[in-house]
Amino acid sequence: MAAAGTPGSAARAGSPARAGRPARSWRRPPARIAAAACLLAVTAAVAGCTRQTAAAPIDVGTAYVNMPSSSGTTQAYLIIQNNGAADRVTSARTSAGGIVTFRGPAAGHGVSVMRTVPDIVIPARTTVRLAPDSFHIDITGAHRMRAGTEITLTLVFARAGTMSVSALVTSPETGGSSYLGD
Repeated sequence: MAAAGTPGSAARAGSPARAGRPARSWRRPPARIAAAACLLAVTAAVAGCTRQTAAAPIDVGTAYVNMPSSSGTTQAYLIIQNNGAADRVTSARTSAGGIVTFRGPAAGHGVSVMRTVPDIVIPARTTVRLAPDSFHIDITGAHRMRAGTEITLTLVFARAGTMSVSALVTSPETGGSSYLGD
């Protein structure tokens, strides 16, 4: 039988041993185990403190679409905020269907002459407004759109991937909104 005060004699001073069971010995863990546990806890704490969530490089918003004209063509305008490296919009589609093309000012002709362009460049760390007198999206042959409803514009970026935004269908002829980005 173990002598009093030696490991295995009692779980703690003042704690009676349980009947029929040997008393537990409370020993400190070896120094290597304690150091490893401490290092693991500090590493986890530092990792948790330094973890930052970065903002998405591209943010798309404030979008609207004019009601289509009698020819079935309309334009979409929106704001694209780029918080990262240069990117470009390579394609787009709408929830209303139709054929989507990009339009932009013809070089050397000012803003009055528009031409079809293959993509829209979004420079690094800038805000680009797709507007009537600048780059914008043409939609031809879409399903019927009514003022006051929304459609979804889905843009595909070369770097940032696919992003969608709700676009309000407006009718400037009946007092609806004009370009919201001003």
